[in-house]
Amino acid sequence: MNETLVRSLSGAVYVFLLIFSTLHSRETFFLIFGLFLVQTVREFTVLIGLSKLPAILVAISLFLVFGYFSKNQSSSDLGLLLMSVFVCLQLISWLFSGNSKCLVFSLDKWVKLIGYIVLPFVLLTKIVCIQKGTESIYYPFFLIGIFIIIWTNDSFAYLVGKSLGKNKLFEKISPKKTIEGFIGGLLFALISGVLISMFLEKTLSVYQWVIVALIVGFFGTIGDLVQSKFKRIAGVKDSGNIMPGHGGIYDRLDSVIFVIPFVYLFFKILEYVS
Repeated sequence: MNETLVRSLSGAVYVFLLIFSTLHSRETFFLIFGLFLVQTVREFTVLIGLSKLPAILVAISLFLVFGYFSKNQSSSDLGLLLMSVFVCLQLISWLFSGNSKCLVFSLDKWVKLIGYIVLPFVLLTKIVCIQKGTESIYYPFFLIGIFIIIWTNDSFAYLVGKSLGKNKLFEKISPKKTIEGFIGGLLFALISGVLISMFLEKTLSVYQWVIVALIVGFFGTIGDLVQSKFKRIAGVKDSGNIMPGHGGIYDRLDSVIFVIPFVYLFFKILEYVS
């Protein structure tokens, strides 16, 4: 079968499962993202040389305790958010450093696994809930909007980069990424943010969605580069092969898991100032 067709079909199935499960109910949302989490952890542990079974058990436990069974916003959410943001900032520093070694110590591997992989999945469960008084209401459209912006950014970064790209963005980590592609992806992400604000006018204002798009465009690209560095050090092209033509689930969610902590931080800031 034609490689482009296989890639398109595989991507379509992934998008359909994600959107359908998220919109259908809170339970199907947790099921699909719980499965995504397990597979992402499996792929990440291979890259960094960490035992799979304990990592999966820890990931599932944190996802259930702080996600599924925590139906109301709690004081622990801020701690989880700050830990995740701190680990992501560490990875940004590592990305731009000359250090090519990857998580030498076991404790460092566990910190990165939890802060960089597991906690963003937990924070995803907070984004789909709106707190009204003491009640938490499942509202998946925030997350769908964020995913649409991420997909728009990724797609147009690729298309613009392929057609107009001349200046490399970060050649030693990701040779195919260009500055033109980054700017193109960011521009169309901003446009998608404006359009989403029109359909979800009762959620965030147009200016707030534009800020979300800026966060997505910047940190989504950083997340992609961080994963590329992990793969380059491990000497692999893809994190897995579960999705024909795309690689692994970690390959599909690398931007998402890096973006979510910063988007959730923005939501927390909005909540505080309001």
